[in-house]
Amino acid sequence: MTGGGQRRSVPDRARRRAIRALAARLGVAYSVAARLLEARDTPSGAGGRHLTLFAPREHRTFHSRVGDTRLAADLPLGRATHLTGRFPPRRALGLYDGAGRQTTLAMLYLAVAHESPALVPLPAELAWVAELGEETAVDVTCAALDRAARRALDDDRWRLWTRVDQALAANQSNADWRLRDAARGLGRELRSVSLRGSLDGARHTLDALLVAAYEGHAPGTRVRAPGPPWSGLTGTVVGVRWPAAGPPSGYEVRFDADPAVRELGAGEVVPADQPAAPQPAAT
Repeated sequence: MTGGGQRRSVPDRARRRAIRALAARLGVAYSVAARLLEARDTPSGAGGRHLTLFAPREHRTFHSRVGDTRLAADLPLGRATHLTGRFPPRRALGLYDGAGRQTTLAMLYLAVAHESPALVPLPAELAWVAELGEETAVDVTCAALDRAARRALDDDRWRLWTRVDQALAANQSNADWRLRDAARGLGRELRSVSLRGSLDGARHTLDALLVAAYEGHAPGTRVRAPGPPWSGLTGTVVGVRWPAAGPPSGYEVRFDADPAVRELGAGEVVPADQPAAPQPAAT
């Protein structure tokens, strides 16, 4: 086997391990898990539309991917850093922005972990999945924590910052030095930097992360409304609406001809490039 073939065999084995891990985690067949991972890596098509926004990351080497997954599994600071880099700002659209987005994400994770420690994956589980080099495997492992962090952003802003402040104070003397150092560093930033402008960017980031599992539309995706009252209008997704559990319940869309943000049900938008359904013939 040539050197090039040997290099390809390493990510192939890692991918098979990632598929098995995902199948075991979700309780689905190996073939189903394989399709989920394939959807993540496909830059176009039903499963990968949202990934066209971030496709250049798929050209990383295997060792670079492992470095990223190790960072993604390092809670709370590493995962916040990973997600900020994974979903870069789209300032022309006002999405994924905010100078303090990384800090805000880390604070959200710290607050949720403090309030609901059962949502935090075991260190051994995180360490194992980090070596797979598959972001999707880490995402599956952290899904409950990610979802709780996103739900926290739907809370009243005053209450949200109160929750963050309580978590920071509680972890100032944590026996885990990583959480202790994170709380102290984040506490200094909370007192010295205004983070209000980064909340929307953190929301876009977590929306994009979570919607991938449901093959939905991430913020920045171009969509069309096929039915009334917005029939035929095209626009851009700027937010995702989430129920307590399950897939998105709807999307926040800014239509090209209307600067206001409209809330549409999950079934009321389709990708902008999806052909319109044929009209029934007149009788």
